[in-house]
Amino acid sequence: MSMFKLILNILPCLIIMFQPLNAKVESPNYKFDLERLSDFFPDKQSSGLDSKFGKGELMSNEGGVQTLKYIVKETHYQFPVLVQVKEGVIEDFFARLPSYFLHDVFFQSLINRNGKQTNMKKTGEEAYYVWEVAPLKHIYSAACTITCFPIFYAVEKKDAPTKSILLKMKLSNQI
Repeated sequence: MSMFKLILNILPCLIIMFQPLNAKVESPNYKFDLERLSDFFPDKQSSGLDSKFGKGELMSNEGGVQTLKYIVKETHYQFPVLVQVKEGVIEDFFARLPSYFLHDVFFQSLINRNGKQTNMKKTGEEAYYVWEVAPLKHIYSAACTITCFPIFYAVEKKDAPTKSILLKMKLSNQI
């Protein structure tokens, strides 16, 4: 009789334990889409940014070119985007991406959108990718430790008369 009771107690546990799991596993990018950054692309009007992303914080104003900081917010992530605006038109942008985004997912979305990169440079554990898709230049940087993660994504005009945010940051040793 005790063996029968033991089987009756263990049997439901075994049945539950070997049920297939129907859990959905998603990447840490939380369904991030590059279209989320399309409002920041060069030659677009900056007038709609405040209503969509909140009031931009003025970082600098040099020679009629304003540098504004916006925060892109979603349920599971948020990150800053620096935008240069001249006479209400976006010149370029620089997005500091969350380190928990997966490089493979973000990089593949850039390839799907822009094709194979024009240039790639690797220094130590960091890589720098460039896509020259006229009239724009897309720049993406990623690094690897245990896993690979994005650092930043920037888009600028190829023949812009003003210095890009990325160039200004390089000259000031910020990146």
